[in-house]
Amino acid sequence: MMRSLYTAATGMIAQQLQIDVTSNNIANVNTIGYKKGRAEFADLMYQTMQYAGAATSSTTMSPTGMDVGLGVRPTSIQKMFTQGNFKETGNDLDMVISGNGFFQIQMPDGTTAYSRNGSFKLDGNGTVVTSDGYPLIPQLVIPADSTKVSIAQDGTVSVLQAGQTALQQIGQIETASFVNPAGLHALGDNNYVNTTASGDAIVGVPGLEGRGGLRQGFVEMSNVQLVEEMTDLITGQRAYEANSKAILTSDEMLGIVNQLKK
Repeated sequence: MMRSLYTAATGMIAQQLQIDVTSNNIANVNTIGYKKGRAEFADLMYQTMQYAGAATSSTTMSPTGMDVGLGVRPTSIQKMFTQGNFKETGNDLDMVISGNGFFQIQMPDGTTAYSRNGSFKLDGNGTVVTSDGYPLIPQLVIPADSTKVSIAQDGTVSVLQAGQTALQQIGQIETASFVNPAGLHALGDNNYVNTTASGDAIVGVPGLEGRGGLRQGFVEMSNVQLVEEMTDLITGQRAYEANSKAILTSDEMLGIVNQLKK
């Protein structure tokens, strides 16, 4: 059987993955804190028909070899943690991290997840939580009589309570950074967990040790660029069509061979 059939099939599978990743990016173009994925590929092993440097006579050698590639395979889907655009909301509990870092979120099972989504809310107890009701770490409780919440760039949280004229500090927000954020495992819902590849979280005050400072009243939008994604979509589609054409061509060539006896 012709190698080209299997080689082109690997190309179609690879381009389908490219389209899947691009489609997910486009679907999340307005998702707060979303980081786009990038599919990466590598060529498969080669079948060597002649080695470079093989002797062609007693005094000469082949300057090049004959290596036939066997296709392509996906190697990774990497999250790109470039900064997204900021959108002003005016909400006192909305925050963005201007630079590196993640908010720490306590999951229902007690583990810690990490997120770039800084759209926070209050639950019935005044605790600052995510849209799913998961509390921020360290836990932050806003007094019920607070009329204003102020969050400094270093994460210091102060409130103005009814009947008071001065702000009172009530807590400190800490953020986490990683040596290799691309190694984080995505859970969905804008949450990640650390892995061996990402390394352990380095927790501390925002604005220090390479962590970005906080900005109150803003949210970070997706870093997806629609023009780039549409270009990737077209490129993936055309590459898929080209690989399918290669399969059709190989099939036609096999059909010609089968007709030789006639």
